[in-house]
Amino acid sequence: MLERKILQRLLEWKDSPDKKSLVVQGARQVGKTFSIEQFGTSEYPECLTINFKETPSAASIFQGDLSVDGMVTALRFRYPQAHIKPRETLIFLDEIQECPEAITSLKFWTGDSRYDVIASGSMLGLDYGRPSSYPVGYVDYLRMTGLDFEEYLWARGVGHDLTGLLRSAFDKREPVPQAIHEQVFKYFREFCALGGMPEVVQKFIDTDDFREADAVQRSLLEGYLYDIAHYATPVEKIKAERCFLSIAGQLLGKENHKFQYKLVEQGGKASKFYSSIDWLVRADIAAQSVNVTKPAYDLTDYEDEGNFRLYCCDLSLLLAMRDFGLKQRIVENTLSGNTKGGLYESIIADALLKNGHELHFLRNTTTKREIDFLIQVDGRVIPIETKGGRSAANSLTVMMKSSPDIEVAYKIADANVGTSDMGIVTIPHYMAMFL
Repeated sequence: MLERKILQRLLEWKDSPDKKSLVVQGARQVGKTFSIEQFGTSEYPECLTINFKETPSAASIFQGDLSVDGMVTALRFRYPQAHIKPRETLIFLDEIQECPEAITSLKFWTGDSRYDVIASGSMLGLDYGRPSSYPVGYVDYLRMTGLDFEEYLWARGVGHDLTGLLRSAFDKREPVPQAIHEQVFKYFREFCALGGMPEVVQKFIDTDDFREADAVQRSLLEGYLYDIAHYATPVEKIKAERCFLSIAGQLLGKENHKFQYKLVEQGGKASKFYSSIDWLVRADIAAQSVNVTKPAYDLTDYEDEGNFRLYCCDLSLLLAMRDFGLKQRIVENTLSGNTKGGLYESIIADALLKNGHELHFLRNTTTKREIDFLIQVDGRVIPIETKGGRSAANSLTVMMKSSPDIEVAYKIADANVGTSDMGIVTIPHYMAMFL
């Protein structure tokens, strides 16, 4: 059984004295249903799951009276085996995007406060099926992603004591003992070849076979393409699919990773495809990193919106867009050229997104200087440069000299932890999970 960090956050929600109904968002197949049901069965005497995709007729429960007493009565008729007691039953409304009235009901569950209610679903960032009365102010939100590298280490049997040692080395900016450093890098390359989708990771843990995991990745990719076809409007679905499937070529096939519409379609332009990019982002299928003209707070004030990079919501999907040989090169550490640079950039983007960061980058065509990532923490801009090997971080050095407001920067490389007198901290790729 995979250990997921979201369980701790669900416990914090349960123990909050003024909690609201909880909406767990995230892309499909990242483990939302499994984790919430695991939490419900371990923390409550009863967990009642209503899955609106599996049982569409359950929507009738929410088509009449939305008073809590009325809904509880309807639930008891529908599920006579359930007790549904206040403060003892967790009510889990799964795939809630399929039932707009159930989304509206969250307002009333929160206002009543006798029952703990968690809703979950994908595509919740879209206007599709959105009710006229959305429960703004009546719900708490929690976003879930695929496994990060720390969760993968736990899945591989690495205990919290060792991951705690790695975190301590990151915090203290001290090198990791070499034997541990080399073994963790081995696990990291496995993770890079698998991605963080729970089904992919579990298949590899069970079989120790990358080909078995590869088959799951490709099945998941087909599932995402089905979701695009199912949920996107007729105008968007073909364009969104083309944009999505072009991500691998945009990142792994060229030196400049700016998203280029001409790679989607010959002569392609933003006027035709930008709405499809927006749809993919709102659907949690892809994520953007936007270029900025200045590395200063607030980065959103300096965005060049038409200049962006696009990443898959999880590495598992990116890897499924390439043949099996890419995995072998990752694990054997024999990548080179644009593929290596693009892949490692995608790996760090994956780690930063899973830590909840909004991504920006800086690429100056005049000076040819480029910073792979800029994130904001507590009102401070932190630049990050990614290296596939151990080359110098020249752009970071120039930025630190010319930007006195920036206190610290990170160079992520095939190296151990180290610091420079310029305020640049070098960390190994696997420590991106701590940023």
